[in-house]
Amino acid sequence: MNIFKLVARKLGTLLVTVFAASLLVFFSRALVPGDPVAFLLRGRKPSPEAIAEVTKQFGLDKPMWQQYIDWLGNLFHGDLGRSLQFRQDVTTVLADRLPVTLGLVVLAGVLIAILGLAAGIIAALNRGRTADRAILIAMTGLGAIPSFVGAIVLIAVFAVQLGWFPSYGSGDGFADGIFHLILPSIALALTFVALVARVTRSSMLDQLEREHVEVATSRGLPRSRVVLRHVLRNATGPILTVSGVLVAGLLVASSIVEQAFGLAGIGSLLVQSVDRLDFPVVQAIVLLIVIIFVLVNTIVDLLAPLIDPRVAAGAAAR
Repeated sequence: MNIFKLVARKLGTLLVTVFAASLLVFFSRALVPGDPVAFLLRGRKPSPEAIAEVTKQFGLDKPMWQQYIDWLGNLFHGDLGRSLQFRQDVTTVLADRLPVTLGLVVLAGVLIAILGLAAGIIAALNRGRTADRAILIAMTGLGAIPSFVGAIVLIAVFAVQLGWFPSYGSGDGFADGIFHLILPSIALALTFVALVARVTRSSMLDQLEREHVEVATSRGLPRSRVVLRHVLRNATGPILTVSGVLVAGLLVASSIVEQAFGLAGIGSLLVQSVDRLDFPVVQAIVLLIVIIFVLVNTIVDLLAPLIDPRVAAGAAAR
């Protein structure tokens, strides 16, 4: 029953958060300067009849609260509205761009998991030694490199000078698409690798000083077993928590990387839509990012008791 209560509470929190985010996302457009009707009629001398027709076509003649209710009702039917700049359904526009961003984020996530965890584990197991100091210096340097700077350096070295990788576009087909995403995923992952490595090192050092680890070592258990079973497993909680937060960071930072590499993803689409006052697309992308972020963090919260029984005990006590 405690598990069911935990799941119900987390799902309730998810729904409330998404609803609050939908309110904020929709009504924040009232604070944005500019008139979407003027963008729709750009290059023309609009007559009052043309302004009225466009305003009615896109539902801009209704009060904000009525627009919100209509928008929310359409969301439940999979209708995200109609793009002002593309004159297409927002669902169609996002469907064309989403695979590129998902591929970029997944590749960057794999790099972050492999390199960040490996660097953190090696540093923790060699505390105070040369390997530890070298990793700390390297992670400090990586953490100070913004994504756009990393993108410029990678393009200059590996695309222009060496010619190993393409520097622009999303490629054609699955294999070519992955090949085009190698440099962008590295640029996107650099800063987050440093963060995961530092959190992993800190969490593992905390566990290495625990009494149960000393007892397991004194009983003659192999060091690899002690590290995997008693140190790394108990250190996964903070790592998972940080990983959940990283999802939002990756989705937001992807807009910079996509712009640098000319990728047709939702990040670059968000920047373009903000510039052109395409409110339906902006609202859909921001709400999508919020939903993914909240969903991933909910999954992390539900996985934490399975990985660390102490979390389950604490939840049961509440």
